[in-house]
Amino acid sequence: MSLTRENAQQLDQNDQLAKFRDEFYVQDGVIYLDGNSLGLLSKRAEKSLLSILDSWKTYGIDGWTNGEYPWFYLSETLGKKMAPLVGAKANEVIVSGSTTVNLHQLVSSFYEPKGKKTKILADELNFPSDIYALKSQLKLKGYDPSEHLIRVKSRDGLTLHEDDIIEKMTDEVALIVLPSILYRSGQILDMKRLTEEAHKRNILIGFDLCHSIGAIPHALDDWGVDFAFWCNYKHINAGPGSVAALYVNQKHFGKRPGLAGWFSSKKEKQFDMEHTLTPAEDAGAYQIGTPHVLSTAPLIGSLEIFHEAGIENIRKKSLQLTQFMIDLIKQELNDYGFSLGNPLEDNKRGGHIFLEHKEAARICRALKDAKVIPDFRAPNGIRLAPVALYNTFEEVWQSVQILKDIMENERYKKYENNREVVA
Repeated sequence: MSLTRENAQQLDQNDQLAKFRDEFYVQDGVIYLDGNSLGLLSKRAEKSLLSILDSWKTYGIDGWTNGEYPWFYLSETLGKKMAPLVGAKANEVIVSGSTTVNLHQLVSSFYEPKGKKTKILADELNFPSDIYALKSQLKLKGYDPSEHLIRVKSRDGLTLHEDDIIEKMTDEVALIVLPSILYRSGQILDMKRLTEEAHKRNILIGFDLCHSIGAIPHALDDWGVDFAFWCNYKHINAGPGSVAALYVNQKHFGKRPGLAGWFSSKKEKQFDMEHTLTPAEDAGAYQIGTPHVLSTAPLIGSLEIFHEAGIENIRKKSLQLTQFMIDLIKQELNDYGFSLGNPLEDNKRGGHIFLEHKEAARICRALKDAKVIPDFRAPNGIRLAPVALYNTFEEVWQSVQILKDIMENERYKKYENNREVVA
């Protein structure tokens, strides 16, 4: 039985999360499918940003300790609110820094080469920024990245096999850093299994949650993960360049931060102005500099929505949306040279669809001009992310029909097949 617009409309009528769409600034006539790169602005995030601006206006420097959200404690307050999204205790999460700064902090803290255990294990499909940081950390410790950074190879250029990762967990590996979800194919790695296998071999392991936070539930504590880090501007919808966050398992509390700074301090001691650091006794120790308060503020409102919607409900609808899109792609686009590059199984598929096509860059340009906002990934990838909080099933149906029209009438051919500066 073919899928129709009526099928989509029926799914929308039964959608328990439909009301949250009105929370966001959705542009009329635009189908936004790029929430896995930058989430849309919500009215609550806007309100909380304006509230923090008002506290600056009202209190001046006293805003650090006064107002509804005192800035001095804001990172801890929001860490507590984020903790349920990653399955952590309140004091194991801190909102701080940027993704790569936090990775540098965590690797500098937990990478302790000793004897023949000198290598870091990663993968060849990881986001480039993580690899840059790992190479940099190896160099700082006096090691050659070409020898001491192990990158697990993919069998198909799209996905990773956990068995291949485990095979590389040798007695030379001191630390493992992997993505929770691969940024291109959207594959979810089995974090529980990988953590168990790493710990059997006395290896610490951490995960980059950038493409999973806000899209799937996590159980970092139950899995025993040592550390994790993530951005908040994708599925969490906290705005461009919003402050990131990190997790440190409480079993590591008391470990001194590798990169100490002003906000690594225990709060009660910070303004004693001593030249000897007394680190915070929880994840707060892994902060470095003064919080970027205005870039943190939208997260206040955004997290309210996640608390009300529930991450389990978000995941349920996300799977329905991506499955509906997969079924439509198979129904409508079989004749146009597309291949699905993401896992089809629910337990392995993240929050976006990954289509491959030799004309991907120009197809993305044509989609944008048709008011469907995709995401291009070189050399031939189109990412489409129907987000549970603000996309509809009818939008998914429409976007596939628009893509079919672009291909059927060769509308993409009027564009050059190369990426824009920001892809």
